[in-house]
Amino acid sequence: MTQHQRLLIIDFGSQVTQLIARRLRELSIYCEIHPYQKVTDAFLADFAPKAIIFSGGPDSVTREGSPRPPKSAFTLGVPILGICYGQQVMMQELGGLVETGHGTAEFGRAFVTPSENVLPLLRGWFDVGPEQVWMSHGDHVSRIAPGFEVYGTSPGAPFAITADVSRHFYAVQFHPEVHHTPKGAKLYENFVRLAGFTGDWTMASYKDDAIAKIRAQVGDKRVICGLSGGVDSSVAAVLIHEAIGDQLTCVFVDHGLMRLNEADEVVTMFRDNYNIPLIHADEADLFIGALEGVSDPEVKRKTIGKLFIDVFQREANKIEGAEFLAQGTLYPDVIESVSFSGGPSVTIKSHHNVGGLPEKMGLKLVEPLRELFKDEVRALGRELGLPEKFIGRHPFPGPGLAIRCPGEITREKLDILRKADAVYIDQIRKHGLYDEIWQAFVAILPVKTVGVMGDGRTYDYACALRAVTSVDGMTADYYPFSHDFLGETATRIINEVKGINRVTYDITSKPPGTIEWE
Repeated sequence: MTQHQRLLIIDFGSQVTQLIARRLRELSIYCEIHPYQKVTDAFLADFAPKAIIFSGGPDSVTREGSPRPPKSAFTLGVPILGICYGQQVMMQELGGLVETGHGTAEFGRAFVTPSENVLPLLRGWFDVGPEQVWMSHGDHVSRIAPGFEVYGTSPGAPFAITADVSRHFYAVQFHPEVHHTPKGAKLYENFVRLAGFTGDWTMASYKDDAIAKIRAQVGDKRVICGLSGGVDSSVAAVLIHEAIGDQLTCVFVDHGLMRLNEADEVVTMFRDNYNIPLIHADEADLFIGALEGVSDPEVKRKTIGKLFIDVFQREANKIEGAEFLAQGTLYPDVIESVSFSGGPSVTIKSHHNVGGLPEKMGLKLVEPLRELFKDEVRALGRELGLPEKFIGRHPFPGPGLAIRCPGEITREKLDILRKADAVYIDQIRKHGLYDEIWQAFVAILPVKTVGVMGDGRTYDYACALRAVTSVDGMTADYYPFSHDFLGETATRIINEVKGINRVTYDITSKPPGTIEWE
């Protein structure tokens, strides 16, 4: 297996630390984020990074007991880049001074002016004057550490860009990783080139390494994969099948809450096109029966989750000799958040697909995507030859249409919702907008309204259209459809879907976790 050049990001709690990793992955650099509490001298020696980045963070280095990197980080002889809090902790640890207040806090857009000194880190910067950056600091560096020089200043940060070139230590007060710093990506590119990275992190090499790791982990044992039909579990299944062939069996629990024809498409693609052993557990009657009369959204979710585990376990127990359970866990699911309350770090969603099944069934986990972001999973899917239409499909929630159907769920409402959703997505594709949108769907509202259609009155459901833009689901905003598009789409839905006589478009601002209607 290839040993990639590795960059270590020490996380001090910034809300945008993941964006640093994304910028580096875009440059074909392998990096890992680790919370500062876990980065010890022994960890550093074992990880052997080619370079280190200190992230930003909410704490103050002037506070006793505030987060610090291990002192050995500065003696490894590798380049270090400090971002915001990372700059301040670097200055404080190396003999500089950080202070609070004095009117030099900066939050939001700022402009950095270059000094007369030339710094290779800033190639491509300041070509036509000051550069826009994004600041977010209350403390400020009031004295730089010995050996450092100033290469850029802003109104609130006299040491906005500093460096000790001889030791390859670089520090900036702003956040290059956010899009509000337009040339931030160029700064990261310059840093990794100065550190000697060649950009050896590619999906082709990742695929080969992942296949080798799966074979080494699994040996001649059998693997069960919980297949949802989504991109993550599907890419994981195809990758594992390429590694171990018929030692893999996929279990697709069909809860009857999928989109129009979706269950058939999943079965056809995996059983027929890829010839992957697949158990299709069609349990629509079980799930929809259990949801009868249920309107509370949390009860819906829990009911679906419990039944899913029961059905999955029943089907998986039929597979003799299985010792491993495969999941499409991604890197954002396993990154640990930093706690400043004195408690331990919290692991986010470690078993996000199948609850506690690995422990319950005595299975070991195979998670071949746990080092990847969502866009990288799509790239891997292309490397594996999955159809582009499938790779680029919008995310779909585990509880399916149940949370796009507020109020009581009935077969009639689900049928109406499927047809309306299919028309909406068809419209988006016809107008060439599908790939611009992170997620789009129809929700059927729990109200009926009187409408006039032709010469008659109707009393049918209203539906809402939802579409958001996002990058990896970390932030979200509504998609600005034209009035012509919305009018054309509403007309099609009302004409083609019996049971709907009114259409509305939802432009409410919601964080990613509440994109869905329930």
